[in-house]
Amino acid sequence: MFSQSASRHALSAGRYHFQHGPIDLIIRAEGRPDVVADCVAHCWDLFGGVLNALMQDLHVLKQEVVVESHVPSMTCSVSGRMWRACAQHDVAERLTPMAAVAGSVADELIGCFHHEGIERAFINNGRDVAFHLTPGAQYVIGLHADPSRVAAVGAPVTSLMISGTSPIRGVATSGWRGRSFSFGIVDAATVLAKDAASADAAATVIGNAVNVHSLAIERKAADTLKDNADLGSRLVTTNVGQLTPLEVDAALQAGCERARRLIDERMIFGAVLQLQGSTRHVGNLLFESSAGTIPDKP
Repeated sequence: MFSQSASRHALSAGRYHFQHGPIDLIIRAEGRPDVVADCVAHCWDLFGGVLNALMQDLHVLKQEVVVESHVPSMTCSVSGRMWRACAQHDVAERLTPMAAVAGSVADELIGCFHHEGIERAFINNGRDVAFHLTPGAQYVIGLHADPSRVAAVGAPVTSLMISGTSPIRGVATSGWRGRSFSFGIVDAATVLAKDAASADAAATVIGNAVNVHSLAIERKAADTLKDNADLGSRLVTTNVGQLTPLEVDAALQAGCERARRLIDERMIFGAVLQLQGSTRHVGNLLFESSAGTIPDKP
């Protein structure tokens, strides 16, 4: 059991910060004030039990998913979301359900806002985001490989529109400098899917595929970097030095090919890949011009 208590803080612009151990959420809902207040309270009540329930299932969640098998018996419904999101992918990907943990938590809690009177809402779990949108609502989200640099200098960002009439309800980002280990070298692989869990697992797969042989890339065994890592002794990326233009192009091309296959298999709707200043777009996505940070995705 995790001994630390969950915390909750109100932020500006009607946002809330929920945190419990490694789970770190930014939440915003818009609509009738009384309904918003009730939904936030419901979300908070549910949030407090998520981490300890996940820890009870950890022995299963750190095992590689066998696609042909049934969902194993688990304590937490979030665990089931994680397993199903990863089971969509080929067993050769060697995913553990942990590849979809952030998106699955966001999906579980966004259900608290599926009520009449809520126009739109999001739950951002470390750049893995679940959305609730009514038909007339939309979000514009800003994408950047290094969000801290955007905040510091106001650099232009790629921005995408998600409409309430579209089937997209999840966006997730993976990269070698993120919170989780990666086999690839992408700065940011952002994926749009039907839900955040599916986007999270797919971003991991695509991020791993953005790769190239180069002496500029450093790797170490995952279990030497973190005790009890779910990836064991497999080599993960720890540093990416300056690549040549040909290396950047080859790495991004490999990621784009993997993303296109997932689109063809109807597992995702699109992806944006960023590596050392180069960007590739895959899929029929709705872009908007912008300069600066987009507030909808903090």
